[in-house]
Amino acid sequence: LGPTFIKLGQLFSSRSDLLPKEIVEELSLLQDKVPAFSFDGVRKILEEELDEPLHLLFKELDETPLAAASLGQVHRAQLQTGEDVVLKVQRPGLIELFTLDLNALKLVANYLQRSEKYGGPTRDWVGIYEECAKILMQETRYLDEADNLERFATNFASRRWIRVPKVYKAYSTNRVLCMQYVPGIKISNRAALERAGLDPKIIAQRSSEAYLVQILEHGFFHADPHPGNIAIGPGNTLYYYDFGMMGELRPNIRDALLDLLVAIVEKDASKVVDIMIGLGALANVTDRAPIRRAVQFFLDNISSKPMKSQTVSAIGDDLYEIARDKPFRIPATFAFVLRAFSTLEGVNRTLDPDFKFGEVAQPYGQAVFDARKRVLSGLANGTRNGGVLGRLRNETLSAIPAALNAPSRISRIDKTLEKLELGDIKLNAKSAETERLLRIQTDLVQNNNILYLSGVLGVITTQVYAATAGDLQLTAVPAGTSALLALIWARRTKRITRDPFKKYRDDSSSL
Repeated sequence: LGPTFIKLGQLFSSRSDLLPKEIVEELSLLQDKVPAFSFDGVRKILEEELDEPLHLLFKELDETPLAAASLGQVHRAQLQTGEDVVLKVQRPGLIELFTLDLNALKLVANYLQRSEKYGGPTRDWVGIYEECAKILMQETRYLDEADNLERFATNFASRRWIRVPKVYKAYSTNRVLCMQYVPGIKISNRAALERAGLDPKIIAQRSSEAYLVQILEHGFFHADPHPGNIAIGPGNTLYYYDFGMMGELRPNIRDALLDLLVAIVEKDASKVVDIMIGLGALANVTDRAPIRRAVQFFLDNISSKPMKSQTVSAIGDDLYEIARDKPFRIPATFAFVLRAFSTLEGVNRTLDPDFKFGEVAQPYGQAVFDARKRVLSGLANGTRNGGVLGRLRNETLSAIPAALNAPSRISRIDKTLEKLELGDIKLNAKSAETERLLRIQTDLVQNNNILYLSGVLGVITTQVYAATAGDLQLTAVPAGTSALLALIWARRTKRITRDPFKKYRDDSSSL
């Protein structure tokens, strides 16, 4: 289907909250392999964008690309000044194709938003489309990628074990990106790393540490850290490539996430729900009780598991499974964080089979909690040492949020009272567990019907075979149909008995 859908497939490979797990797993196996476009096309774009003939711009330029992807391809070159560089050149007509495809997908998003069958009332399909469209169009602007690269390099300037290629902006435009040539060994190639005398355990530790720093300290992170975008150099140095897809956590979002981490550690389900509503991760919440119970189950389930089984991937799967039949709306940024952590965890377990992400994350998490404690302790000391004025100041500060929210709360109370007077309020009593059991019972009945029909066709096959003295042509259709129905029955039975609740979160998941 082309570049738009290749990128969408990559984006949705991290969205288990939107698609069934089987589809997400299949999407995660897809590889971005596309044929290169001709060097004549490369020459035309370079000369148009840089406004000079190639022989004046570069001393050497390899016509065979180092790599070709859905958005563009990379060629090795040498500047007239002697520096070795790589040129990332955008595919011809890419923006026009994206615009065409995204306009069509907008119609699909609007249709899904209106459809109850596809969760329109509880899924923000238009918002998801807008997030995807924004990400795709950002990746077509190579000057934005250059800015991302320089910002990332500045953030890690003090850490010598991270290296980012230099950008040559004089040779870069929105369709051409010129960067320093920094070759390295692919991070997932353990055998090559060991042959080069590098330490896979140190590399696993550093790649995890680097990502924690991006999330918790910088709030600016690489959203696509797959093995093709990270290489290793001498001294176990990490080389980062491809800064087209970056995520950013605004300070207020980062603070809310830190509060969320504290609430998760304290197993405070009510606080977790409040913070998620504030983050916009929960929408159309009319009854918090079932959501709070689901979150509490999730928190209890995490703490009861042994450390070895508490992988990022497993925790993400549990979170998405809970989100499946609740009004959760996981923002794309959070999905990117989960996918990136999960990808890194898989790579790091290849490098070090004993790798545990929790052990690396613990010092950073502890630092966060200690910082929060110091802030709270400072406020408490100010109250004790400041006497009446100190207490008055802190009580005033703590009352400001409530005062700001008071008008909207009063308005909601007034509307509720008005609905009560008009008799417009209805009480809905519903048991999610009972509904799930009913769905399972219905499916079991359907499964028995399939088995019954298969048996009937089997009997017919036997009778026809006996009546026609073994005519296989006449018995082929009923026999084949009977066998197919028996296979369907066996698969459905296996699915139901394996986990009766897992597949019945959504009516659309039935076979």
